[in-house]
Amino acid sequence: MTGTLGQRIETSLDAGVRDEVSAYAAMLAEEAGARAVLFYGSNLRTGSLEGVLDFYVLLPGSQAERIWPRVSYREWVHGGAVLRAKIATMSLEQFASAASGQSRDTTIWTRFVQPSALVFAGDQDARGEVLDAIEAAAKTAARFAAALGPQEGRAEDFWRALFQATYRAEFRVEKPGREDSILSVNEAHFDGLLPLAWSAQGIAFERNAELLKPNLPDREKTEILRQWRKRERLGKALNILRLAKATTTFDGAARYGAWKLERHTGIALEVTPFREKHPLLAMPGAAWELWRARRNQR
Repeated sequence: MTGTLGQRIETSLDAGVRDEVSAYAAMLAEEAGARAVLFYGSNLRTGSLEGVLDFYVLLPGSQAERIWPRVSYREWVHGGAVLRAKIATMSLEQFASAASGQSRDTTIWTRFVQPSALVFAGDQDARGEVLDAIEAAAKTAARFAAALGPQEGRAEDFWRALFQATYRAEFRVEKPGREDSILSVNEAHFDGLLPLAWSAQGIAFERNAELLKPNLPDREKTEILRQWRKRERLGKALNILRLAKATTTFDGAARYGAWKLERHTGIALEVTPFREKHPLLAMPGAAWELWRARRNQR
């Protein structure tokens, strides 16, 4: 890990969680033979057990599937309560590669530059690899933010530009202004993170009060933007493939998808028996209904 950025990442990943969350993570890790489990999302911030808990289960060895992560949904009765969870599973090796920006995927480093907690680590080596991966995610996100953001602006202006660009590239279903919500509710997490991540990878910048100005040489900025355009071209297709794959492994996919959609957009799609039984076949009709509903919102 690199200097103070590494220390900050470690402190963030050691955030305390509810005992129920720790127990859920330990159960998932034991079942899967995982090296590590990360917990993230709004329930990490609020400490609530309502809704759906979000976990990433990181496995040993090489990535077995070409389209990752494998996503599932389950309910677990613990302490007399029903805990619901969305579980993404992939190898720790592939997770680290994606976090470093080596692949054309944008989802891992975009997600894990945001807060997460390391709620299970099989040993110190696994813990160290996860810390390094999350630090790499912060560096990757900060590097693209430097090129996609304004010539000069506040840190949140760079993060806002980055999240807006990734939403467009990933075919994400999000309300307009979702990036503002992420930045406001996680203000303490993002405070000071951008200059730390720039410094950790040798990106020089000027600071004038709250304003930051990255000093990217023209050649370097052109190369970063070239890399971004590659990710932008493939992002939608890759995430549609992941959505299609998820319908074959995600028990309750239609119910979960409708809940997530209404939560983020306010649009309620009816979960018909056909959609619940055949989520993949129902996708075109649901997408058309969503498009009409979003058009009527404007």
